Amino acid sequence: MACIESGEQIGSVSGGCVEEDLLERIRRGDIAASCAQVVEYGLDPDQNERLGLPCGGRISVLVEPFDDSSLQWATGVIDALKARRSVLRQVDVARNVTQVMPVDGVLETTFDGSTLRHFFGARQRMVLIGAGQLAVALAELAQALDFEVIVTDPRAQMLQLWEGPDVTLRGGMPDDVIRELGIDAHTAVITLSHDPRIDDMALMEALEQEAWYVGALGSQKTTEKRLLRLRMLELAESDIAKLHAPVGLSIGSKTPVEIAVAVMAELIQLRRQT
Repeated sequence: MACIESGEQIGSVSGGCVEEDLLERIRRGDIAASCAQVVEYGLDPDQNERLGLPCGGRISVLVEPFDDSSLQWATGVIDALKARRSVLRQVDVARNVTQVMPVDGVLETTFDGSTLRHFFGARQRMVLIGAGQLAVALAELAQALDFEVIVTDPRAQMLQLWEGPDVTLRGGMPDDVIRELGIDAHTAVITLSHDPRIDDMALMEALEQEAWYVGALGSQKTTEKRLLRLRMLELAESDIAKLHAPVGLSIGSKTPVEIAVAVMAELIQLRRQT
């Protein structure tokens, strides 16, 4: 959460439990504006009741000043995220010193009482192959979960008929589009076109790249035929093993929205396991 002296804010700490008290303490000057410090909530039952923490939990809030000197590290983080690079911001609370360094993979945000290590990763991206009704439902759910969504289809009429949310639409063959995008470890690729000539080309390219999730729509019978075709195209078994097909959790979904829910549920489940 970011706030200014007048009390205006953007973002949230706990969804409403402690924000009002925190902002009031900042306005009163109870929290120094010149250095970083930790404010604790949920230390006793009385405080939990007063602040509306019915879960009985505890929240540690690191309050940091943001001034002209902060622009350097903030700009570094923003530039890295724009370039889809991951970084770690390390804050020495006692000295009020911030460092930003590049990192690989996904790290947990940690605080040991004196140093905050705050991980920033590239925004999750979803590439949907096929601009049909299911892509519309999936794009809507993915955007609600803060995915950047790109829909690609070599069939110009499908793109012209797109009635989904405001996403990036790309024409051309899907394997070419995937190469041009430069699929990274923060990208999920899902084929939905029902046309093997389109889907298989996309899968061949995506499975050989760093995408953390590659899924394909279809029944179990369709999946068996697809796997046979991928082997005939001499795709490595290690790459074929990455394919999630049939795509999504098996929850008996039938309609486009239900299938979209199943797909997003699987993505959430897998992300929480990494």
